[in-house]
Amino acid sequence: MFKDIFSYNELSSEIANSEDCFLLLYKQESENCHCAIENVSQISGLGNRKIMLLKADVTVVKDIHDKFGIDTVPSMLHFKKAEFINVVKGCMTTDFYESMINGNVIKTSKKEQPSQKRVVVYSTSSCPWCTRLKDHLKANNIKFEDVDVSGNPARAEEMKRKSGQMGVPQTDIGGQIIVGFDKLKINTLLGIN
Repeated sequence: MFKDIFSYNELSSEIANSEDCFLLLYKQESENCHCAIENVSQISGLGNRKIMLLKADVTVVKDIHDKFGIDTVPSMLHFKKAEFINVVKGCMTTDFYESMINGNVIKTSKKEQPSQKRVVVYSTSSCPWCTRLKDHLKANNIKFEDVDVSGNPARAEEMKRKSGQMGVPQTDIGGQIIVGFDKLKINTLLGIN
């Protein structure tokens, strides 16, 4: 699915010959980057769109990330008709990447990227600690994706892969996993006072 590239010149050539191009910048040894590569690789359909999917390991390719002001990986860059139009940082879900690649994600410029870390709460509807955790996040205006793992085996497996555990709640805050409702740790990671 991905084509590996090894220089900015190679990227320039690829985006010049592609209407829609996505580049995943990653580090080979990073668990969060492995998550992003795996989730993009699981995309089931790209609709009728002809797109180019590229990836570059920043430990090998040193001349791309600086050109676009990228300071964290994984980062998915979107180019349309050779113009850099969007970046999404962190490991996102397969559904998110599929929506992004199929053109269903609201585009934001680098300057408009939200400063809040991406938050995913793995929960079940019958879990009282899950409800307390979500209420706490809502009370502090923290946006989060709520994943009910009881009815979604694929997402339950994703949760287990990230933490090694099946108990809920689990919270993924920018790639850092918290098992249970550890209010102090959650507040610290999200800057809640």
